[in-house]
Order: sequence, then structure tokens, then C-alpha cells
Amino acid sequence: MTNPTPLLEPADGVPPVITTDAALTEYVEAVARADGAVAVDAERASGYRYGQRAYLVQIRRLGAGTALIDPIACPDLSGLSAALGDAEWVLHAANQDLPCLAEVGLVPRHVFDTELAGRLLGRERVGLAAIVEQELGLTLAKEHSAVDWSTRPLREDWLRYAALDVEVLVELRDALERDLVRAGKAEWAREEFEALRLAPPPAPRPEPWRRTSGSHAVRDPRQLAVMRALWVERDAVGQERDIAPGRVLPDRAIVAAATALPRTEAALAGLREFSGRGAKRRLARWWGAVADALALDASELPARRGPSRDTLPPPRAWADRNPEAAERLRAVRARVRELAAANTLPQENLLAPDTQRRLSWEPPSPATDEAVVSRLAALGARPWQIALVAAPLAAAVRDPASVPEPASEPEPAPDA
Repeated sequence: MTNPTPLLEPADGVPPVITTDAALTEYVEAVARADGAVAVDAERASGYRYGQRAYLVQIRRLGAGTALIDPIACPDLSGLSAALGDAEWVLHAANQDLPCLAEVGLVPRHVFDTELAGRLLGRERVGLAAIVEQELGLTLAKEHSAVDWSTRPLREDWLRYAALDVEVLVELRDALERDLVRAGKAEWAREEFEALRLAPPPAPRPEPWRRTSGSHAVRDPRQLAVMRALWVERDAVGQERDIAPGRVLPDRAIVAAATALPRTEAALAGLREFSGRGAKRRLARWWGAVADALALDASELPARRGPSRDTLPPPRAWADRNPEAAERLRAVRARVRELAAANTLPQENLLAPDTQRRLSWEPPSPATDEAVVSRLAALGARPWQIALVAAPLAAAVRDPASVPEPASEPEPAPDA
């Protein structure tokens, strides 16, 4: 689309931030009188604060206008959620916002995710600004997407940006819905949106300290113990002070201390990565963590390799450990890639890579079409996905050799 129009100001201006129960009640009453879909967004302070709580909630509904709500001043928005009733909530990348919205009592009964709709339509760019420009011919500025939304008071230009994020979401939803209907994908989208709405929170990652950036250089169990102790202490400080852990102590400092194994507090302070004001301010805490790790008995040290959340070995090891499964996985991936291309959508949206692996590693026996349908359903595949892939994948599992070797086999995208 040529010459897109910049969207610079909300149609009704930038509303004042709702910070009182009285103002919230007034907007809730307006929302209850209105009807139609509601645009919803939330702003967090990722990289600044501990956790992923919402620091601003944006709501827009025809007949009620736009509201910018401070969930710190008004932490219970369940009344607003009740007033919206069965309304469809339109969000962009809903999986990012639904958890923090639920924390303040905002839980939808129906969802339309404009990012996910774009993926199902095979759009190459599905960021909000890109998809608004493509569908509506409007440009959105995104320069404030990574600011510290916990700042108070919030700046006027930030509030304008926040209001514009919900200004045309419902119009965008309508345009994408028309595209989905034309493409025969409207039912696919409904199933995906409902699965997204009902998705449980992800399980906590075992031993998250092992994901410290640069940890690949730390392999000795004693060094790993120091890295673990510093990570845990940093996380405690971050939680106590509501600061993103990376701003309390950078990963590079944790890795430097683990690698050096300093034997005194002075030696720890002498590391270049601990020369900053922030690291020095809590040096006693960091040294306490290091000293505790150094004093651990050998039996208390962490293993060189951490536990895996996946019960399956990595696919690169399949050829040695289970050659038949490796061949099935090759065939399954090839069929999914073909079907995704034929239906103009990303492979991972047609069938999750984890589902492909589990079907290949432990297929039903015998691998009839009906058995594969049941296996895919048990693994969480939606009906529309099963209808497209079950029969081709059953054939691929039964006879992998019937699936030709591709010219090149790109690695599928990781699970979200």
C-alpha cells in the first residue's frame, strides 16, 4: 500500500489516566452501556522492574471511548471485566498481555488476536505497526515500546503512544476477519484464539540460573555452584527491590565471578565486572553468596548438565539413539513443511515442533489414520490442524521412505 497515513493523535485526544475508584467506576458504567468488541492492551516495564506486571492498561470501546488505567493505583479491575461481559477482546500478541491482565482481574471470555490472525494469513510481518499499515494504510510510531512504564507521572507523549495502540485495533480486527473468511481460515482462527485464551501459564523452568548469558563457559561444578549462588542472590535482591535482576547485577559479572573463583571479598571486588557502583554497593551480599558456594561439600555441587524439561533427546541425537524415529521425524517435518506452504502459513502454526517430535518418537502402533488423529489430539493439536495433517502424517509415520528427501531441510522455529 502506497503513501500510508501517519496516525498521530487519538480521535478523541489523549484521555487523563484513571487513578481513582470514582473515575474507574464512571468508565465501567460507560463500558457497560456500550456494545461491540473492545480493544485491550497493557504496558509492562520489562527490563526495569522485577516480573511482568502491568503498569498501564488501555481499553477502547465504541460508545465509551478510550481509557488509560493505572493498575497500580487501581489494582482491582474485575468490575471492568464484569462490565465487558461476553464482549470479544481484541489484542495484539495476546499471549504477552493476558497473564498480566489476569493479575488485575481482567479475564476475557472471547479473544481475537491480531498478531495470530496475521500469522494464520501468512503475513511476513506481523508486528502491530506493520500489520496496521498493511491492512489499514496507517502508520503507527513505535518509539516508546521499550520505555519504563513504571515511571510516574507518565509522560504525555508516552500516553499518546499508548492510546494510539488501541485506537484502530477493532478496525484492524474487522479487516483481518474479512481476510480470514476469504481465505477459508476463520474457523482455524477461532480455534486458535480459544486455545490461546485457555492456555495455562508455562511451567517454571528447572534450574533457571543455568540460562545465565555466557554460562556455556562455566563447566566445573564448583564454578557452577558460584554461578547458581550469585544468580539466586541477585534474584532475591531484584524481588525485594522490584528491579529487573539484570539491572541489579549483569550476567557477565556472575560469569566472571564463577570463572575466577575469588577466595576473598577483596579478590571479588578486584574483578573488573564488580567495579561498578551498583555491584560495589552490595558487595557484601555477593561475597556471601560466593563464600557459601565455595564452602559446599562436593556432594552438594550442581551437576555439569542440568535437568531437561523435555523427556525426549535433542533431535540431533536421534540418528544414533533411535534411527527409525529420526527417519520418521525427517518425513513428518517434510510433510508439515509442504502442507504449511500449500496453506500459506508458518510451519509452527500448522503443527507445533514439539508435537511433530513426540509423534515421531513414539507413534501409535499401528499408525492408522484414526490412531494418529487421537495421538495429535492428546498432544494438544486443534481440530483444524488435525484435519489438515493427520492423514499425511500417518502415511509418513507408517512409511517414512515414501517421503522424498528435501533439497534442504530448514530447522523449524522453536516452540513459543
